[in-house]
Amino acid sequence: MTCHRLCAAIVAGLLGIALSWSAAAFDPFTVKDIRVEGLQRTEPGTVFSYLPVKVGETMTEEKAQQAIRSLFATGFFRDVRLEVDNGVLVVLVEERPAIAQIDFSGIKEFEPDTLRRSFRELGLSESRIFDRSLLDQAEQELKRQYLSRGLYGVDVQTTVTPLERNRVGISFAVREGEVAKIRGINIVGASAFDEKDLMDEFVLRTPGWITWYTKHDQYSRQKLAGDLESLRSFYQNRGFLDFNIDSTQVSITPDKRDIYITVNISEGEKYSVSEVRLAGQLLLPEEELKGLIRLKTGDVFARDKLTQTTKAIVDRLGNEGYAFANANAVPQIDKDKREVAFTLFIDPGRRVYVRRINVAGNTKTRDEVIRREMRQLEGGYYDASKIQLSRQRVDRTTYFKDVNVETVPVAGLADQVDVNFTVEEKPTGALLLGAGFSTVEKVILSGSISQGNVFGSGKFLSTQVQSGKISRVYSVSYTDPFYTVDGVSRGFDIYKRDTNASALAIGPYKTKAVGGGVRWGFPLAERDGLSFGLNAEHVNLETFETSPTNYKSFVAAYGNTYTYAAATAGWSRDSRDSLILPRVGGLQKLTGEFGAGGLQYYRMGYQHQHFWPLTRTFTLFLNGDVGVANGLGNRPLPFFKNFYGGGPGTVRGYNFSALGPQDNLGNVLGGNRRVVGQAEILFPVPGAAQDKSLRLAAFLDGGQVFGADQKISLGDLRYATGLALSWNSPFGPLRLSIAQPLNATAQDRVQRLQFTFGTGF
Repeated sequence: MTCHRLCAAIVAGLLGIALSWSAAAFDPFTVKDIRVEGLQRTEPGTVFSYLPVKVGETMTEEKAQQAIRSLFATGFFRDVRLEVDNGVLVVLVEERPAIAQIDFSGIKEFEPDTLRRSFRELGLSESRIFDRSLLDQAEQELKRQYLSRGLYGVDVQTTVTPLERNRVGISFAVREGEVAKIRGINIVGASAFDEKDLMDEFVLRTPGWITWYTKHDQYSRQKLAGDLESLRSFYQNRGFLDFNIDSTQVSITPDKRDIYITVNISEGEKYSVSEVRLAGQLLLPEEELKGLIRLKTGDVFARDKLTQTTKAIVDRLGNEGYAFANANAVPQIDKDKREVAFTLFIDPGRRVYVRRINVAGNTKTRDEVIRREMRQLEGGYYDASKIQLSRQRVDRTTYFKDVNVETVPVAGLADQVDVNFTVEEKPTGALLLGAGFSTVEKVILSGSISQGNVFGSGKFLSTQVQSGKISRVYSVSYTDPFYTVDGVSRGFDIYKRDTNASALAIGPYKTKAVGGGVRWGFPLAERDGLSFGLNAEHVNLETFETSPTNYKSFVAAYGNTYTYAAATAGWSRDSRDSLILPRVGGLQKLTGEFGAGGLQYYRMGYQHQHFWPLTRTFTLFLNGDVGVANGLGNRPLPFFKNFYGGGPGTVRGYNFSALGPQDNLGNVLGGNRRVVGQAEILFPVPGAAQDKSLRLAAFLDGGQVFGADQKISLGDLRYATGLALSWNSPFGPLRLSIAQPLNATAQDRVQRLQFTFGTGF
């Protein structure tokens, strides 16, 4: 007999003895009355409800044992006995104590209220019946939570203190100890690649300058499993079809502070692809399917390309309504030639319809805000491309941290599916603060409050307050992205803007402007849209004795007070895969502004951005921006409508608005044409490759502003290079750039450090 069976037999025997003692043997009798003794908190009615006999019924020894078992099973009682007193059934009980309080000491890693909620789910909480087994479970759960945080030296002591009125107090005394850090990761058996290159595939790593934030130097079984799979993919994507992880060892030092990980691998041989064949029910033209094959004859085997091939075929069939299509790759390996051939067996399954589209996880955002982004219709054929486009459109609203889509078969119906969208909401409000530093301006502060999803309606509302040496801005903006059901947007803007250019490198002047306007957006296609707007503004202009001559000439000719209207129009095409962290696609914008009335002018601009993934972690970003402006009706362009360059968004490394023509006093005048170009290599922060909140960029900026009497020459452009950091920190987004001008002249103003910081709510 095994130990388990022996223990079970002993427990059963002891229980039988206890029941026989608690229910003394007696002859059957008619119950005249029932009396319960020993109760302190439990109602007598509760005991009566568990008794298998009532007054006037016959009590037997079998019913007595049944009563004992039922009352013990409630968990309320430590001891239960039955006695007979002249035909009266006497139930004598001893209640278990209740938990009066649960206290914690020495805990810094967790909030006590969080632990109390966790224990409550286990059944251990104040006012409940005390159960030693539940206390043991709670203690083990607390230790498990600490181990998951890398605190392997934690010591937990529990104390149960009896209190009056049959109650107990529970105290958890914790010595957390030091966090255990990974001191070494060794890969044994690697010869084809340098161990440093292999370690770049790991999330886990030894302590570094950024691990205080990422916590990647703390061991996690789940992270190690993910790292091993990344290692397997690394090898198999480079032809090592037989790669195998033989074993892993995780050891901890006796003081439980240092962890060492050893991974033993067998690399195997490198294989090339000899042939890729199609088989099964093709449905689509074979040539079209062959065009989806990423692996070609003669290529080095790459698992990711094989996965891309099967996914592309499945997605293509999904676009035709075959939601559960399969494409299975069966290898035929020739070890002597080190070649592998694949046969892709295609099973399209049955063509299906979408019965319902369900939305979950949106506790604040209304369903209609999500559903209006859907391109897959209920009742239509399943179309994988439309479902994916719907997911992207929901993601591009920026209201959600994560958007997942799942296709679920409808029970009992082979030709219908439900599509379930699950979203995880994120804060859509933002409190933004900005600051810039230079030897001229010192500090400029600005702030704005915006809410991109007002009351879950998907509408945008923002207020901005900016206070500094340069400008004071007070503005309110409102946008309804779905003013009509077919996606026409409408927005309003009201603002008051005071500008003091005296603090800038440009010629000194002041303006006070009050205005407002309305704007509309019209979708042309899935990625294209038009925008139109109409704005009215009243401007008071003030110049000084030190102002440039052309400023004074403009005031002399046209006065210093202007009331005018400006019409705007624009076209945009946005094919970026993400608004937050784009890696593929681009953005084009063509804009125009036309002034009439007190000011007559036009301003035109074109911007083109594009993203190319260079590797799994590196992305190339190119941005070009050109602008041209001039006066209308034989009037000159108002000088305060000029283009300016320099600073964030144009050419980093130069002071804000410091580029362009200057007068003989060194005042920057701005110009009617601007050319700006930027090239960036985006990549993760070393040591935090898997953390999407941190990104670095090595950049090269170039640009210049040209006056009306100047010829555009690329030789006149100013260039700067440097490093930029973006961090979506727990306190809000932070953007920092450090730049070095490459061809600054003595007249140029330099600003090497620029940053913005904010927080979400």
